[in-house]
Amino acid sequence: MNLILRKEWLAPDIALMEVEAPRIEKRWLAGQFIIIRPGAHSERIPLTIVDSNAERQSITMVVQAIGKTTRETAALDAGAHIADLVGPLGEPARIGSGARVLCMGGGVGVAELLPVARAFRAHGNHVVALCGARTDAYRILDGELRKAAGDLKWATDDGSYGFHGNVLQLLRGMAQPGDFDEGHVIGPIPMMKAVADATRDWGMKLHASLNPVMIDGTGMCGGCRVTVGGEVRFACVDGPEFDAHLVDFDEMARRNRAYREHEKTILDKHACRLGLSQ
Repeated sequence: MNLILRKEWLAPDIALMEVEAPRIEKRWLAGQFIIIRPGAHSERIPLTIVDSNAERQSITMVVQAIGKTTRETAALDAGAHIADLVGPLGEPARIGSGARVLCMGGGVGVAELLPVARAFRAHGNHVVALCGARTDAYRILDGELRKAAGDLKWATDDGSYGFHGNVLQLLRGMAQPGDFDEGHVIGPIPMMKAVADATRDWGMKLHASLNPVMIDGTGMCGGCRVTVGGEVRFACVDGPEFDAHLVDFDEMARRNRAYREHEKTILDKHACRLGLSQ
């Protein structure tokens, strides 16, 4: 079970992995995710399902190696097995039809945007995608996104490809109120908050796919609590997609920072033990 069929490096620390998962492949919908444990003693982490292949009975995920468990996952090669994998979890993205849709993604969130943009277009929507990366080297899944969106524009922080700037600046330069009926945004919290603030008075629906701290993905631990419209919701079972104009992104950012020192300690210990037998 959970055999890694294919692994591909999309960027210096971003890996695409195709994993055997026949039951999930049959059931997942755009916007849903999985919880994985790469090794028997690893922590659990959530990863968005990016694609699937019915013939190979597989799903595809993208992982950025930035923490202890994501580095453990990205270090696995084709032929290895993932210890535990459960899904599909969460509610699917809200996909209507016949609308002008703006899909925005930043960083590794671009990979998570892909299945949503693809689903919007498959339902007869006109899709425009705005994607951001640090540099051209971190511009991922370009060909797939061009097939999923009628129009794709890139922004890079250093100007090495496309627009010199970020997604918010790109948005302000190419769109205005009335141009789109709805939107979808996923990426770093500051980016999602900035896009939500900028479009609050545009008269369009904007959904954000949230990425809070998540442990079991079943609503039992409460680690993924977010406040939406003044009400407490759980991203793992009520989301991960919510009305971006109602999300308390400041609270979400504070909660995500709560474990930063602990994560740094664990990562430092893990790095120090690399190459040891225990």
